Amino acid sequence: YRLLTGRQYRRIVLLGPSHQVRFRGVSVNLQSGYETPLGIVPVDRNLGRRLLEAGSDLRWLREAHVLEHSLEIQLPFLQKVLGNFQIVPILMGQQDYKTCSNLATTLKQVLGDTEDTLILASSDLSHFYTYDQAKTLDFRFITRVRAVDPKGLAEDLSMGKCEACGGGPVITTLLTAQNLGADRAIILGYANSGDVTGDHRRVVGYLSAALVKSSDRGPHQ
Repeated sequence: YRLLTGRQYRRIVLLGPSHQVRFRGVSVNLQSGYETPLGIVPVDRNLGRRLLEAGSDLRWLREAHVLEHSLEIQLPFLQKVLGNFQIVPILMGQQDYKTCSNLATTLKQVLGDTEDTLILASSDLSHFYTYDQAKTLDFRFITRVRAVDPKGLAEDLSMGKCEACGGGPVITTLLTAQNLGADRAIILGYANSGDVTGDHRRVVGYLSAALVKSSDRGPHQ
């Protein structure tokens, strides 16, 4: 998040998995805003409606967003570093490669080459393996992200070579970033819960990465 300090992003497209509600396709939330202890973050409903009009797999399923935490957990951090901005909250009920590819195409079509929009994918990595098992799984995931290889990541996830509850949002972000000119990934940090708690028996993995154009000095998407 410190990389965003001083940058002017007018809009954040938030991509996350649906943990609570199962549904087909993708849901774009058109509610007016999300409230945190730091204030209300408004939703860019105009862009949300344009996405719904452009994407065949997209709809607004209100109940999918009611209890979902994967997007709102990002908001206090964004409020701290960016101040005023709008969000486009998107939950993926399906995370297969076709759904990811279709969503990436729709995002590119609607967003164009705008420089004031950030795309952010929210996901944990492996869950409840031993410390060493988690590192093996997670570094496979990291290798695909570092190579900006969405197809390879999708294949590894489907074969169980790595894990992520939000694998689809990450794949979609990789595809969208490629469509918008990003060709390089910077791994900002990796850890699992055992690094904090000291309990290496059952851990959860976490990764932070930024996708950039080789010609840029900072994160593009």
